[in-house]
Amino acid sequence: MSSIEPSAHVCFLTDDEGKVATWNPACATLFGWTPAQASGRALLDLVAGDAGKPAWPALAAAGGAKLRMRFAAGREGLATLGLLRQYDGRGEPRGWSATVLIAPSDALSESDRVGNTPLSEVVDLLPGTFYAINRAGRFILWNHNLERMTEMTPDELGAAHVFDMFEPRERATAMENFRRVFDEGAEVAMEMNYVSRSGRETPVIVGGARVGCDGDQYLFGMGLSIAKRREKEHQLLLRERALHAASNGIVITRCAGRDNIIEYVNPAFERIAGYPAVEAIGRDARFMQAPDFDAHERGQVRLALAERRAVNVVFRNMRKNGEIFWNDLSITPVRDEHGEVTHFIGILQDVTATKQRTEHLEHEINHDPLTGLANRNLLWDRLEHAVHLAQRHGAMVATILVDLDNFKTINDTFGHEAGDVVLRVVGRRLLSAVRDSDTVARMSGDEFVLVLVDQPSVRFTLRMAERLQRAMTMPVAFGGNEIPVGASMGVALFPQDGASSAELVRAADMAMYHAKGNGGGVHFYSPEMRSASQKRAALADSIRSALEHDELFLLFQPRMDARSGKVRGFEALLRWRHPKNGIMLPADFLAEAEESGKMIEIGNWVLDQACAFLRELRQLGYTGLPVSVNVSHREYSQHGFVPGLAERMGRYALPPGSLEIEIPEADLIRNPALGRDLSAQLREVGVALSLDEFGKGISDLSFLRQLSVRQVKLSKAAVHEIAREGDGSGANRLAKTLIDIGHNLDLAVVGEAVETEAQVDFLRSHGCDQLQGQWFSEPLLPEAVRQMLDQRYHAR
Repeated sequence: MSSIEPSAHVCFLTDDEGKVATWNPACATLFGWTPAQASGRALLDLVAGDAGKPAWPALAAAGGAKLRMRFAAGREGLATLGLLRQYDGRGEPRGWSATVLIAPSDALSESDRVGNTPLSEVVDLLPGTFYAINRAGRFILWNHNLERMTEMTPDELGAAHVFDMFEPRERATAMENFRRVFDEGAEVAMEMNYVSRSGRETPVIVGGARVGCDGDQYLFGMGLSIAKRREKEHQLLLRERALHAASNGIVITRCAGRDNIIEYVNPAFERIAGYPAVEAIGRDARFMQAPDFDAHERGQVRLALAERRAVNVVFRNMRKNGEIFWNDLSITPVRDEHGEVTHFIGILQDVTATKQRTEHLEHEINHDPLTGLANRNLLWDRLEHAVHLAQRHGAMVATILVDLDNFKTINDTFGHEAGDVVLRVVGRRLLSAVRDSDTVARMSGDEFVLVLVDQPSVRFTLRMAERLQRAMTMPVAFGGNEIPVGASMGVALFPQDGASSAELVRAADMAMYHAKGNGGGVHFYSPEMRSASQKRAALADSIRSALEHDELFLLFQPRMDARSGKVRGFEALLRWRHPKNGIMLPADFLAEAEESGKMIEIGNWVLDQACAFLRELRQLGYTGLPVSVNVSHREYSQHGFVPGLAERMGRYALPPGSLEIEIPEADLIRNPALGRDLSAQLREVGVALSLDEFGKGISDLSFLRQLSVRQVKLSKAAVHEIAREGDGSGANRLAKTLIDIGHNLDLAVVGEAVETEAQVDFLRSHGCDQLQGQWFSEPLLPEAVRQMLDQRYHAR
């Protein structure tokens, strides 16, 4: 036969363990067992294959199953094994009645065929775990997924108790659900974390319901892993916490036609906007907008929302308390599974402080901190813009460079605080004298630059410059004093005096220097000024290389005792052996050295040369001959000037009093505090102080008494005005008075720039202590000094 014949009369009787006790002849025919082979044999031996073979308790509890069985002659086929419980005369269960039904597939309806599918064949196909549990809590039936999850063998599962699967904290809930299933017929479900033998933790949702079978009740149920769901829930929780913890405000809105209704705001939004969530949710996000501000940026937002795209803008919003704040807003659309935008996410950041700081920094970068005027950076930007517009429209631009007159004297006389006050007042005056469209900038130090746009004519520019000059003439009040203020102004015009910003400023600078050299006032640029400027620039370049090429040298002019004619000391005089201009006097180049910043370096060189000359004289045996050096305010006011002198005294082994520092009397009087400090410091390191140009200006005798001064040198003007005829003139009386004042202060008096016999006789006759000038000796090179000393002292 090619197939198994259908039969409905195959029947076995088994004991409680499923072992065959007896059978009918149809069984022997179908399965080919002899009586000796069948008696006591397990009924499950008829089931084909070992894998997936059900356990007898599970099969019995299920009332049988549709199985693949072994038939006679080695054939296999599907058959329905039905199990029915048998009872003895006392009603006690004893053994089972098993029937085997083989039916052709077309003899049953599709529903019947599917319904007759044995449960044991279905459970292993389920995606999760399957189990049948009796009232005692033991597993009666299960699938392979339960074995894989628990990592337990079938024997271990058969011996396990269901409550052992739960962690201690979950057992009470599990036991209550178990009770409800059996006692109340409830369908239950709960989540649990199952930890397998290897320590692997699996979150699952388990559940079940009560099923009756052959008079007994069982809990049939399934378990499904929820690991992926738990991971998603964890991610959602993290994201929610991140939204709540974010320092930026977050708003989620729902697209509702033209409106975007707020569905969520985080705590940062509440803090920034001042609106609690309950007041914001349900409203359109536009409710915070500040009226009359940033219309362009708001238009960008409206267009982006209408086009369902992202946008980033910075504009102003209004807090609940009415305060305006700057908001950096980024909006991103959210699309559903069909690609439709359903929501927008807005991230807002309060950038008010950043905006204010940026504006402050921009102001600092572009404005002078002292005067508040435009600085050099902003000046160049404004000037270039003005030139660009003038080129386009054929207009004229004026550049005026303003340099204060005698500003160094103001600082020296009244102090730097007074100088700052003067600069601020001058800045305000210049600003008030021009139009709003014009620019006033502080270039550097006491230099200001004005950019006057749209000048209709040169005459108009001249009138504006004259108005500026008048504004500068009023003195500035400071500390009870009135400080006189004046300025020299240079004017350059675009396009005739320069085609670029740099050319205009250079031209105005040349005109300003020309004004300074001609007593101040306003001067317009002319081409002839360029050559003078080029000469100054060439001189500045030459000064930079003078020290490197050993072009500077010192001459020494002796000071003579007015009575004995002996040499009492020397004054060091600087000269420059210029490669093109020949020998140059200090008056020809020191002002430019000040401008170029070389004055300190030159001054240090002079002091070193003078100290070396002093050491050489002492080594030759000429002691008691001090050397005086003239120093400028820039030198002696610098930090470290006096310590530098002390270091030189030690380095050249010079005794106290051998080096003298000459400072004009007027310089010390201008800044009394500095004069007193400098005098005391010089005395402390053993350097003598000599007052030059005594009597040239106003003398303050009470102040001079406070200084430690060795001598005073009459002003050259006082000496030159001594009349040849005698001592009857007013000039003579001035020189005599200055000599008397010096002696009354217990100071030695030196008459310098002595050039005539009449001057010598007058000064000697009125007690002048020392004399210096061409009448006695011109300034000498060091070699000539040595020869003169040898002749005067060794010839005797």
